[in-house]
Amino acid sequence: MNAEQHTAAPNTAPAGIDDSDDEINLGEIIATLLEYKWLIVVVTFFATLLGAVWLYIATPVYQADALLQIEDKKAAGLTALAELQPLLGDSVSITAQLEILNSRMILGRVVNQLKLDISAKPNYMPVFGQAIARRHAEEELAAPLFGLNQYAWGGEKIRVESLEVPKELLGEPLTLTAGENGKYQIFNEDGVKLLEGEVDQPAAGQDITLFVSQLLARPGTEFTLTKATEQETVEKLRESYKVKERSKASGVLEATLVGADAERLPVVLNDILNSYVRQNVEFRSAEAESTLKFLETQLPLLKTQLDTAESAFNNYRQSRGSVDLTMETKGVLDAIVDIEKETIKLQQQREELRQRFTAEHPSVQALDAQLDRFKSKRSQFERNVSGLPTTQQTILRLQRDVEVSNKLYTELLNSAQQLRVSKAGTVGDARVIDAAQVSLKPISPKGPLILAVAMLVGLLASIVMIWAIRSLRVMVEDPDKLEKQLGLPVYATIPHSKSEATLAREIKTGKRRGELLAIDFPEDDAVESLRGLRTTIHFALLDADKGSLLITGPSPGIGKSFISKNLGAVLAQSGKRVAIIDADLRKGHIHREFGMQREIGVSEFVSGNAKLADILKQTEVEGLAVITTGQRPPNPSELLMHPNFAELLEQVGGLFDILIIDAPPILAVSDAAIIGRHTGATLMVARAGKHPIREIEQAVKRLAQAGVQVKGFVFNDIDTTRQRYRYGYSGYVYRYSYTKD
Repeated sequence: MNAEQHTAAPNTAPAGIDDSDDEINLGEIIATLLEYKWLIVVVTFFATLLGAVWLYIATPVYQADALLQIEDKKAAGLTALAELQPLLGDSVSITAQLEILNSRMILGRVVNQLKLDISAKPNYMPVFGQAIARRHAEEELAAPLFGLNQYAWGGEKIRVESLEVPKELLGEPLTLTAGENGKYQIFNEDGVKLLEGEVDQPAAGQDITLFVSQLLARPGTEFTLTKATEQETVEKLRESYKVKERSKASGVLEATLVGADAERLPVVLNDILNSYVRQNVEFRSAEAESTLKFLETQLPLLKTQLDTAESAFNNYRQSRGSVDLTMETKGVLDAIVDIEKETIKLQQQREELRQRFTAEHPSVQALDAQLDRFKSKRSQFERNVSGLPTTQQTILRLQRDVEVSNKLYTELLNSAQQLRVSKAGTVGDARVIDAAQVSLKPISPKGPLILAVAMLVGLLASIVMIWAIRSLRVMVEDPDKLEKQLGLPVYATIPHSKSEATLAREIKTGKRRGELLAIDFPEDDAVESLRGLRTTIHFALLDADKGSLLITGPSPGIGKSFISKNLGAVLAQSGKRVAIIDADLRKGHIHREFGMQREIGVSEFVSGNAKLADILKQTEVEGLAVITTGQRPPNPSELLMHPNFAELLEQVGGLFDILIIDAPPILAVSDAAIIGRHTGATLMVARAGKHPIREIEQAVKRLAQAGVQVKGFVFNDIDTTRQRYRYGYSGYVYRYSYTKD
């Protein structure tokens, strides 16, 4: 059975009717992405590749973590000094401990103990050198690549025990160059040699002292040494060191340290925690020591007071004989003793507070108020005592002094003994629960995440590039735009033909000769669209006095010759007698598609060197004849203005039903305007994505100025794959074929 194809009618809707302009057209977005799919693939691929390269060269970062417990406890064994607890400061603040853990007191001690202010690293080749060296797993030194002996390539080691430099060299890099048999040289940034040394031997010179305990490297390998200040090193350590309370009010602190040296991380973190624990114990011990010193200064005074009071009391009893106190006097004595004891203790507390606070401090004022109340009570008891007999008053006063002094001395003596025991057994408020341990795998970079982000960035970058291209590109890709802005109909939309691209390439390289798409691939979508154009040409020539059709365009490379030759073949297949005149006397090439020679054509006829019968050449397509350009003339425009050219069109038009003239682009030369005066209708070919609307508008205007009216457009090389997603577009190319039984 025969196959039949049909093409949708050309889009001839009136301009100005489009409800989708202000809407987001998802189909247009999809079509645009498909049009630039290879740009998206390439940009995304290279972005992902860059992510993979970055993963290869990025230095792995590890993390060490440890747990520390802070106990909020009161000093055990000091029950006799319960009133002094606020002064001893036993209540622990987690916030304060966090600040201490981040203080220069702790971190500076670690920097000095571990020599963190000394940096000694091999020099690697830029970009990839360190990545290559890091992947060297053998014990032997890696062989240098590209003959670059000054760089480390894997296996190099150095350990610097001490480095002292003058103040002006602090923070400045020094270059250590390895020599033979453990020897080395030190250079400054300007390449000036500062000193020479040997491993395990102190080296000194130029106010620099250095001790290198290990150096494993090829002769000529360079290392960078830097001596930083303690403050800079502490700040750098703080950037990688974090400590926080694991959960609120738990008293458990989590400390982490990140860095590239997985072996050294737990050592540094453990030293930080151990330094903190040591200072905590020292602080607790110092508190007990301070309190003990205060008590030891008070004990001799109280002992003297006690001895004096006992001596006075015994002497009075010996002089007066045995005197007994009445029950009432005994009660007054006990009350006075208690008041005296509390008063003395409050005075001691006040003296402690006055060492840290002023007299206006609330704590000091509270003690002063208590002292005033005790003084009032004491005055009241003294008034009661004044009513007793003189003997009773004297014995009461002496016995009161003995008992008060005895009680205070005994309590302070016990407190001093308890403090000595507490000082000897001080353990502090902090203890390490989990020692530092480094992660088995690096915490960064995270390979899958980096690749995913790189791919996403590449995808977004490609979309931004597409948006920029589309924003900067003002080319016409929609035939509707021609109709709306120029008010001229689009007679046909010709889809892109892969078969035509193959034919043109093979004809150009000589693999094919004289073949047309309409003949070799009659079912191609482009050919089917030309069949639709065949119908509309009848209406374009309906009111014309000539049966000739001019095919031109704004600029070269738009496919007007493709339209001319294949349209001629399609018209001839419908039974019409068709002639094609290649009037592009500068670059005409229709003769190649028909397997003919350029010679003997338009130029020869117009110049009078040939007759019509000499230049009219029949093709393999029945009813289709071709007139080639002939020899290229030096003055094509003047030749076309010659009356013989009009005579040529007149004679050929009388022999054929339809005459198709393939003219040069109108914006390049004026040939099309000259030819258009002698033709019945003019069609302008526009190629999708080739012209800005202003260019096409200018081409139409130039023809109009020459008196040539453009009938309409043929929109060529439209991407049907892209247009398939443009919802609402009426210019689809449909295929409809019979199926085989």
